[in-house]
Amino acid sequence: MKVLLTGANGFVGSHILDSLLAGRIPTTVLLRPSSERRFLKEHLPSLEVRSGSITDLQTLKQALTGITHVIHCAGATKAVRASGFFESNQLGTRNLVEAINDQPEVQRFIHISSLAVSGPATAANPATESGPPRPISIYGESKLAAEVEVRERSRVPATIIRPPAVYGPRDQGFLPLFKAVNRHLLPRPSSKQALSLVFVRDLAAAVVACLANPLAAGRTYFVASREIVTVRAMGEAIASQLGHWTVPCPLPTFALWPLCLAQEIITHVTGKPRLLNLRKFAELRAPGWVCDPSLLKTELGFECSTPLKQGVAETMNWYFEQKWL
Repeated sequence: MKVLLTGANGFVGSHILDSLLAGRIPTTVLLRPSSERRFLKEHLPSLEVRSGSITDLQTLKQALTGITHVIHCAGATKAVRASGFFESNQLGTRNLVEAINDQPEVQRFIHISSLAVSGPATAANPATESGPPRPISIYGESKLAAEVEVRERSRVPATIIRPPAVYGPRDQGFLPLFKAVNRHLLPRPSSKQALSLVFVRDLAAAVVACLANPLAAGRTYFVASREIVTVRAMGEAIASQLGHWTVPCPLPTFALWPLCLAQEIITHVTGKPRLLNLRKFAELRAPGWVCDPSLLKTELGFECSTPLKQGVAETMNWYFEQKWL
């Protein structure tokens, strides 16, 4: 087995790389020459890096030489324009599938997608793999389009992984919440939006488990903790780990709209994409983002085992070590 991993320099991808190398699985990473490599520095002296991009079909074909398994983690979670999501998530995946189809040595393909493909779901009626996709954001639509590329074009057995929101060391998405609580502010959204979460190391372990298990071929799996939480509950867990007193900070849903608008304006003025925008507001006001991860347990025997309390503690400790907090 020899794995090619895309997106290895990102938050999730770097943890997948850690898991692959911990399992002594020969791994090559695809990186652009300009890619940020801070999360890879401990591996770089012995890591095989192949230069290229998912937007460049020719470099993809060259990068796949001698590769037997591919994990596709690269993609856009934010973009200046809607087209940016499709250029990276859909067309980038199409290029990779085409390159894989031309490489007879490739045996398996793991594609990292998102719960955003399924759309909102509540604890009473969680999203399942058999449910119809109902994305409500441009990001979710682009990830669905990428899944279609995999299902309809790949001649190699593929597994699609759909994680919900991911947290853990190296994450910047939940960092503002940790910073707020560290300043003794406890955000209290008026919406009790239910959330499935996954600790990043659990997600990485699940990806490697699917890579090695022939039963995962042709399947789609949600990878998530069974715990269902809210932003308020996560803030309280952070405060508990910090040992901080906090002042409740009401955050009504309607107040998020001008915040998203302001962030979108900043994006267009600076040309630098931000996570919040008016398209994101639809996701923020949804009743919940909950999925049922039981199929992964039933078919492969894998279950995400990190409880929220432990995951928050490990994340917080890493933030302090790196002086992010």
